[in-house]
Amino acid sequence: MVLPVPLYALRCGVNNYDWGKPGSTSRAAQFAAASSADVTINEDKPYAELWMGTHPTLPSTDIASGRSLRDLVSSNESLLGPAVVSKFGAGTLPFLFKVLSIGKALSIQAHPDKRLAEQLHADDPKNYPDDNHKPEMAIAITPFTGLCGFRPLPEIDHFLSTVPVFRDLLGLAAVDLFKDLLASGSEADKKRGLRDLYAKLMTSDPTDIASSAESLVNAARDQPDMFAGGTRLSNGDLFSHLIIELNNQFPSDVGLFSTFFLNFVSLSPGQAMFLQANEPHAYLSGDIIECMAASDNVVRAGFTPKFKDVKNLINMLTYRSAPVSAQIMDPTPYPFGVLDPDTKSESLLYDPPIEEFSVIRTTLERGSVEFQGILGPSIIIFTAGTGEVRGGGGVGKEVVSVHPGTVVFVGAGLYIQIEGSGVECYRAFCSVEQD
Repeated sequence: MVLPVPLYALRCGVNNYDWGKPGSTSRAAQFAAASSADVTINEDKPYAELWMGTHPTLPSTDIASGRSLRDLVSSNESLLGPAVVSKFGAGTLPFLFKVLSIGKALSIQAHPDKRLAEQLHADDPKNYPDDNHKPEMAIAITPFTGLCGFRPLPEIDHFLSTVPVFRDLLGLAAVDLFKDLLASGSEADKKRGLRDLYAKLMTSDPTDIASSAESLVNAARDQPDMFAGGTRLSNGDLFSHLIIELNNQFPSDVGLFSTFFLNFVSLSPGQAMFLQANEPHAYLSGDIIECMAASDNVVRAGFTPKFKDVKNLINMLTYRSAPVSAQIMDPTPYPFGVLDPDTKSESLLYDPPIEEFSVIRTTLERGSVEFQGILGPSIIIFTAGTGEVRGGGGVGKEVVSVHPGTVVFVGAGLYIQIEGSGVECYRAFCSVEQD
């Protein structure tokens, strides 16, 4: 009997959250429509996230059989590999792979660690639907901007000096205490000072927030070049432009003042950042590949109409402060075999310090490349070019034609070849060493 080759072309679902990009400007919508004849893009709708994986909220399906990927891996544990099943359990992928298309700010949020996720899920399963942690990684596929982690404390102190409405909202006592703790030199004092100051902001009276936000936006409009001491963002834009744009999206939101606490980050295509559990962040614009542990737990506190959980957010954050460069990942070359002398390609590995996932980005100008089998499961999305991916060799070899939006599941241990021109693809995988 010839066993089926564990290579499946997938149909993946896309959702319409309000912060998504409209219609065909959304890469998530483009890719969803390319892999499914059932998806017709509505130019008046926002398209936010393409989900690739086994998460029950929006599971992917095998195009050929119509079976869900969750059903396939549940009925055949070899698709996950024994080491992954032993470590993470059977029946589901340990990671969730996504394409995000961000048209306006995606909420200020953090994701709980494993212990807190278990507690939140037990106490409030409606708002915290599972008991898993959610570290995540974002790789830009178009120019991207976001907020990520707490700024170095001297930068926050600078804004307290140059943005009077920010200082006045927090109050003289809170600001003086922060400055005293900052001057003490003790790391514990610095963290306590940051925590207390951020908590003061997040628990401020909504009426005070609204009044202060109006004054803040007026200052940004009246003297854009001088706002916040003339501070410019890492992408060259004035800080005042960020405040005005965010207020247009979420008028009088407390998140406007979080911009003085959190690093502004801009990524070019191919650049990436990794977000540990319990770290604050917000995505502002662009299209990204995102990979995370298989969870949908989000603790929100700004730039959102959804449930906000300010108390848990304040209590869960690490209050580490560091420059934005500390959030940027440096990929390393990922070795593979070249099948013909005319191949021109590159593969880079984005390898965060967790076991659930890593991502390989491959660009193939022409020719073909081969990848040895990985001990765990993987999912590949093709974002550019045309060609084909072949799984295995000899009897039962499977071939899938690829174009932008093609998504392929690769079972554990399967050797694959990719051939084409102008190809760009991202491969999320989990590989756990066998004992």
